[in-house]
Amino acid sequence: MTNTSEILILGGKGKTGRRVAAQLDARNVPYRLASRSSAQRFDWYDESTWSPTIAGADTAYLAPPVGPTGLAAASRFVQQAANEGLRRIVLLSGRGVGSPGREFAVYEGQLGLEHAVQASGADWTIIQPAWFAQNFSEEFFRYDVLAGEIRLSAGDGGEAWVDTNDVGDVMAAVLLDEAYTGATYALSGPRTLTMEEVAAELTVATGRPITYVDLDPEQYVAELIEQGQTREDSEAVRDLFAVIRNHRSEYVSDGVEQILGRKPRDFTDWARETATTGIWAN
Repeated sequence: MTNTSEILILGGKGKTGRRVAAQLDARNVPYRLASRSSAQRFDWYDESTWSPTIAGADTAYLAPPVGPTGLAAASRFVQQAANEGLRRIVLLSGRGVGSPGREFAVYEGQLGLEHAVQASGADWTIIQPAWFAQNFSEEFFRYDVLAGEIRLSAGDGGEAWVDTNDVGDVMAAVLLDEAYTGATYALSGPRTLTMEEVAAELTVATGRPITYVDLDPEQYVAELIEQGQTREDSEAVRDLFAVIRNHRSEYVSDGVEQILGRKPRDFTDWARETATTGIWAN
């Protein structure tokens, strides 16, 4: 069944939310953005914004915060939203949630949120993407690329980096087709790359030398805090990279092909095309 009702996009100005909105625009599907800076103000940490955001919504795309506190808030929001009439939820989660080797608070929080969505009484679909390639071009690691030195604590483990445009295409397809209700899909790119390989790909794409510096996990936390991140969020990012460091993410997932009927975009193609936009020219 095709969904034609107005879609609520929570986190509408984030990497995936912007792309979901663009896909819905292209299809003339009505939607409403909700974030701290949008006309519909929404804040995961301010429960007074929840009911006004939920009012009148039928289907929602939910991109939660990273840290355990934010994930716990999202779990409470989900139940309140279902109680207040939200009929369907499409959740952005993380690849590998609930799998062995992920005994960290951030993964437990993501798993708890998935369970909250499944138990809410609303119809649901869960999408679990790998790390986004666009983290190297849109905030997060972009400044590392510009500095020529990617400083992370991923060790020599690999990740099947996924193009966020593929994620946006998948989300739009799932939001508009209720045939995907009650299922979980994992998304990734077509191959795994270590951080050394990522740096080499970006060196070729940008034409400037880029190296990878493997940080001790606690040093990485300290550097994130120095950059203005909270300790909780910094430790959550450290633990997400611990899964890569421990070689637990070295596999590919076929969710893009399952839903879109095509192969996911390769990191090389993404990097070379992204370089032509000038995003790394500064």
